[in-house]
Amino acid sequence: MSSSRSAAITFALSPGQASDAKAGRELLAGLGPLPAPLHLIMDRAYEDNETRQLALDFGFIPVVPPKCNRLQPWQYDKAIYRKRNEIERLFRRLKGFRRTFSRFDKLDVVFVVFLAFVHFALIVEALR
Repeated sequence: MSSSRSAAITFALSPGQASDAKAGRELLAGLGPLPAPLHLIMDRAYEDNETRQLALDFGFIPVVPPKCNRLQPWQYDKAIYRKRNEIERLFRRLKGFRRTFSRFDKLDVVFVVFLAFVHFALIVEALR
């Protein structure tokens, strides 16, 4: 019996006013093509044509519902999309690390320390 598990394979921090889709495309471009297809569960913020096409080009299977105003909506795997709550729960657990939640390291000089702690928190979560 095999069980699939959601995992963070990369992350980036971006300004609150920045476009999520643009940052998502930069992360995908940094990963490059995959040896085997993987489902990429995305929020509606990433449902634009450019992001979806980039995911397809790199071998991902994008799982994202189309916005309700789409003229040509697509089909997506609703059962897999329901697993998105695992990602939301991961963010909730990361907020349990006080240093991540409070973000004490606000200066650019110590930003590297903050990123290192986020990496640490993700490793701890992966080992649970």
